[in-house]
Amino acid sequence: MTEQQAILQMQGIHKRFPGVVALKNVGLRLFPGEVHALMGQNGAGKSTLIKVLTGVESIDSGDIILSGKPIRPHSVFEVQELGISTVYQEVNLCPNLSVAENIFIGRFPFRFGRIDWKTMQSKARTGLAALNIDIDVSLPLSSYPVAIQQMVAIARALSTEAQVLILDEPTSSLDEDEVERLFDVLRRLKAKGIAILFVTHFLDQTYAISDRITVLRNGEFEGEYLAKDLSRMQLINKMVGREVDESSFARQAGDHADKAQTGEPFLAANHLGRAGMLRPIDLSVYSGQVLGLGGLLGSGRTETAHLLFGIDHPDSGSTKINGIPVKLNSPRKAVRLGLAFCPEDRKTEGIIAELSIRENIILALQARRGIFHFIPVSKQRQIAEEYIRQLGIKTSDAEKPIGQLSGGNQQKVLLARWLATEPKMLILDEPTRGIDVAAKLEIMELVKTQCCKGLAIVFISSEMSEVLRVSDRIAVLRDREKIGELDGASSDEQSVFCMIAGSEA
Repeated sequence: MTEQQAILQMQGIHKRFPGVVALKNVGLRLFPGEVHALMGQNGAGKSTLIKVLTGVESIDSGDIILSGKPIRPHSVFEVQELGISTVYQEVNLCPNLSVAENIFIGRFPFRFGRIDWKTMQSKARTGLAALNIDIDVSLPLSSYPVAIQQMVAIARALSTEAQVLILDEPTSSLDEDEVERLFDVLRRLKAKGIAILFVTHFLDQTYAISDRITVLRNGEFEGEYLAKDLSRMQLINKMVGREVDESSFARQAGDHADKAQTGEPFLAANHLGRAGMLRPIDLSVYSGQVLGLGGLLGSGRTETAHLLFGIDHPDSGSTKINGIPVKLNSPRKAVRLGLAFCPEDRKTEGIIAELSIRENIILALQARRGIFHFIPVSKQRQIAEEYIRQLGIKTSDAEKPIGQLSGGNQQKVLLARWLATEPKMLILDEPTRGIDVAAKLEIMELVKTQCCKGLAIVFISSEMSEVLRVSDRIAVLRDREKIGELDGASSDEQSVFCMIAGSEA
């Protein structure tokens, strides 16, 4: 296709937020009858680009051209009127309303001053039939599984006669059969000439459905490529910003998976999985070792952590702790069994900004003891001050609100919270995200120190160099599946990325 045939072009897009340049000279072209994948690591600018395209955010500079005419979207409604519709990762419809109402909400057909229910339901059935979906449109949306709800969201988007359809992580909650069903729909929409922007982190899905790929990195346009001309390894290189010479990776994936271990693992997961979330996985975590989870964003790292800590419940497999079968069906039970978890998003899932450092540190220990075994404030201060000293938390006072600390020091407080419970295994999900280089090094040294004391650690980071720095073994994941295991001491980024790239390595 030539550039003149692009139905949508974004050129020189700049967007700045206070203290952050989110997009810098970014471009995007969408063509009729194509699926165009938007790829990039966390923080690459994908979400911001979608927001400026759909009128959620305004651009600082740049041009957006639709069907040869410049547009400057100021609202989601205005964008829909122009023929651009979006289906978000989380289905943003009304589960209490019927399927038909969800498809036409805000655009109900009227007859004699009243909603024409018969016409609305007929049009809803017709719209879903085009997607090969035959359901009772009068039932509440909540009556149907997530996959059907996703199709209803697409039917709603297409009911506005969209020329451009944006799908933001549409497969994140779907199992393999549901993904293939969605892809059948996308192929039919392609045949009708609709331009589809497909935002995903899954490599297999990218190559299964995409005609063209645009890569963003650190808020900048890295390049646009035909999918057939870009290998998986090349795509990974462009996403992470490092060249990997796959020709020098001589060993086969999994060569180090059989490394001898001493004694029984503290935790052994056998075929642990959950449909639509994580394919069955085998993991062994040993006391005094760091098991790194390596993989690109969306590979299943956080999902694995949530299953191990009982945040989400597996529907297959089993888990043993010290050789004894256990059922990790809640975080409370996980804590009782000696597990601890520092979540990825410390702002919303970790710290309580209004509480003091002391209160944040003591939180998990107090929760484990229960409300009837209150820890005296004097003892709380003693525990807090000890961990402030041990971890080098920079603060003048344990009573200072944690929200006033730097990101690195907040992360150390979260570590202190869980270390105070004297756990046997610690799961760290992105413990260095959003903190400066010096603080990152301190956190990683703390991880190794705790490991030397006999703690079993699961370490997750989107920075592969960090995973390699601290890990004794690395379980490599791709598209919600463990694809192999490497010895941390003898591996490098090249070996991990080659394994992720799959058969091309």
